[in-house]
Amino acid sequence: MKAHGKVAVSEQDTAFLFEPTPVEKLQTLTHEQLVEYGKGLEDVVRQLTRMNANLRKRAEELEDKSVLLDERLIAVKNELYGKSSEKVAAPETTTGDELEAAAETSKKPPKKRVRLPSERYPDAQLIERHVTVETPQPCKCCGEMLTDSGMTEDREFITKIPEQFFVVREKRHKYRCGKCHGDIQTAPSLPAIKPGSAFSDELIQDVAVSKFCDLIPIGRQVKIAERKGFAGLPPQSLIETTHYLAEFLGVVYEKLKTETFCSRVLHADETPHRMLEGDKTQNWYFWGFSGPKSAYFEAHPTRSGDVASSLLKASTCQVLLSDVYSGYKKAARDANVHRAALGLPLVATSYCNAHARRKFKEAEAFPVEREFFVRRYQRIYRLESEARDPEKPQEGLEERLRESRAQMRPIFEEMKAQATIWLPAFSSKSSIGRAMSYFLNNYEEFIFFTTPGNLDVPIDNNPQERLLRNPVIGRKTWYGTHSKLGAHTTAVMFSIMESCKLNGVNPRDYLKATIASLHAGRPAFTPSQFKAH
Repeated sequence: MKAHGKVAVSEQDTAFLFEPTPVEKLQTLTHEQLVEYGKGLEDVVRQLTRMNANLRKRAEELEDKSVLLDERLIAVKNELYGKSSEKVAAPETTTGDELEAAAETSKKPPKKRVRLPSERYPDAQLIERHVTVETPQPCKCCGEMLTDSGMTEDREFITKIPEQFFVVREKRHKYRCGKCHGDIQTAPSLPAIKPGSAFSDELIQDVAVSKFCDLIPIGRQVKIAERKGFAGLPPQSLIETTHYLAEFLGVVYEKLKTETFCSRVLHADETPHRMLEGDKTQNWYFWGFSGPKSAYFEAHPTRSGDVASSLLKASTCQVLLSDVYSGYKKAARDANVHRAALGLPLVATSYCNAHARRKFKEAEAFPVEREFFVRRYQRIYRLESEARDPEKPQEGLEERLRESRAQMRPIFEEMKAQATIWLPAFSSKSSIGRAMSYFLNNYEEFIFFTTPGNLDVPIDNNPQERLLRNPVIGRKTWYGTHSKLGAHTTAVMFSIMESCKLNGVNPRDYLKATIASLHAGRPAFTPSQFKAH
């Protein structure tokens, strides 16, 4: 019988191929028949060998797919039902130093006394409200009317007067000559971010801070104004005010760029940015860079490493801390070629350990191997946290970091040795195989922060990722930008807002001070300079 154009052969038809041939039958064959018989056997062996190899390969592929499907199922279940934090629970059994450390950390500090609002906010305006009784009550004992004793029972609470909108009519006086009546001069307008605008500097600042610091979309701000009696504020006009402010603060933006790229340790990261219209490329990227005192962002229609290369060439940083993205490798390589030609110090690269830890943590289909690496990263991070404990004296920070990082090196070496032993036993497509390869291939960059002279290099790139959190949330809140100008404005305003946060500066206070300085013809200053003065 035939099936799909091929002869279908049953098992009964092929069973005789594997039966031994009687010797007496072979003796009856001629030489030519024996040769033909041998060739037939060789052909059958070749076909069976080829089929066996194909089946073995197919079995390995199916096994890999099975492992990947199991891992994806675990990942989906964890995403649906697991905790979002990367923190790992402490091991069930601990011994030695780990038991003592766990006992020390488990001691709960004594409860602090709850401070009154006036103690928590000593600079806030304090209003005293006296509560009296219009008609005194009689004494419950003798019936005599009660009188004020002068004593009070006090309670403090925080209140708020909702912000209000006003219309200001500016009347600029005109001056004339009382003698010849030949001249009339008008008092000059007060300096403004956008002269002639229907919105004041104060409103422009409030719109920008509400959007880029508090992440309140302008459409929602319009609704808030409507509930306060100012219905019909044009959203597009309010959006334009942020462009005016970004242009006005361009000098601050350039200062932040210089301040950021002069940092010894430069953090770098990027995130997608949606260009809704205004450019043929919709998938833009928001590039973020930061130092200890400032942050700087740029929006580009590409994720090419050329963006980071052009910025890094003009920088004076000595260490680039990032994730393992080839664009940053290219940027460091290009910058070093440029610096070598000028005889300048080269840029060293350090990679984020949080990314390596995360990859091991995600390998839940391999609990034994996962536990080995995750627990050791847990010890490494505990050492870093204990050294940077804010309750310990700041004077001894360098010595504590030096000691803790010296203790980390043997842990890293143990992880490297074990990963080298285990890696050949796992598929390169499995999650644990990828995690170990990721760790081994970039080992020197992962341990760079532990080398002498690099105490100021953080263990990971989490500081920069935190700075990108607001741009990411903002992207999800207002979906993207509608023009290249909007992308530039977003970069300028987030650079200023995140720099204020790095320095613990109130963005409203900073904007008020720096805009007043620019109006007065004085130099602009960055948030770190504002804090210093």
